[in-house]
Amino acid sequence: MSFKTNCIRTALLLVLCFIVGNIQAQTVTVNVKDSGGEDLMGVTVKEQGNPSNGAMTNLDGNATLKLSKKNASVEVSYLGMKTQTIAVNGRSVVNVVLEEDAKILDDVVVIGYGTVRRKDLTGAVATVSAEDIAMVPVANAMEALTGKLSGVQVTTTEGNPDADVSIRVRGGGSITQSNDPLYIVDGFPMESIRDISPSDIEDITVLKDASSTAIYGSRGANGVILVTTKGGKEGKTSVSYNAYYSWKKVTNSLNVLKPADYALWQYELANLRGNVDKYTDFFGAFEDIEMYRGIPTNDWQDATYGRIGHTFNHNLTVNGGAEKLKYSFNYAHIDDKAIM
Repeated sequence: MSFKTNCIRTALLLVLCFIVGNIQAQTVTVNVKDSGGEDLMGVTVKEQGNPSNGAMTNLDGNATLKLSKKNASVEVSYLGMKTQTIAVNGRSVVNVVLEEDAKILDDVVVIGYGTVRRKDLTGAVATVSAEDIAMVPVANAMEALTGKLSGVQVTTTEGNPDADVSIRVRGGGSITQSNDPLYIVDGFPMESIRDISPSDIEDITVLKDASSTAIYGSRGANGVILVTTKGGKEGKTSVSYNAYYSWKKVTNSLNVLKPADYALWQYELANLRGNVDKYTDFFGAFEDIEMYRGIPTNDWQDATYGRIGHTFNHNLTVNGGAEKLKYSFNYAHIDDKAIM
């Protein structure tokens, strides 16, 4: 066998090895999981620049794709998740972790056992986030809803620091029966949310339209308030502490007369009524009116509610966990000294 023949065979063998290796590099298996480590089924995997070349992940979160060119990139997309583009770089297996897209999730509202897009609702759905609640230093979570939800009326029944807060959605519909809305806390019906610390709440959603409240039957006739509390999160242990201190003082009080001015006014009133003798019985002779000047006085407004009140509120939160075990601990304490 000649030297020339050997060179040709060697060249053909090298070309064959290159072609086989190139074909192997064009086949890739993409494994897709969510942020919690669970396999995602039904994820769309496409070759970038070639939309017709695509596949969907199976029960194990795997999708096999034959690429049309070397060093191509794959595009991974899923509803409610951020789309990712990953360069294969000759790998036969590519692992992808998809993250939730908050902007897309905001357009989807969970109602009862199903979901519906916000634009498809026949009535309004209002939501208050944890950030909005944290900006209002209140002792009662229901007080944090004041002025934040359209069509929701929040009033305090009394002046006591621990007084009940009345919430009306779409106004009152009954004269003799209760007009309170239905409270659902983490999927469980509750009579009230006044015992939940504002720092424990993740968000509050108010359902006002008939289609969304129908799932709860007659109890949802006055509206439904959905409360989601904070829970443990996967990751390192996180410790947060929040505290605030505030003062309370009467903003405006009535100006009152000095004792001498009050006695003079009573004398003038008695003259107008022609009953000076009654004035003398209470205040003495008019010639002695100077005795009322400079004596100590009592401003009953100060004695009743004129003191300076104060509020001290602080809470401690510890949360974290692993894939299978998550924990959350919250301690909240409030000391409220009201004006009256």
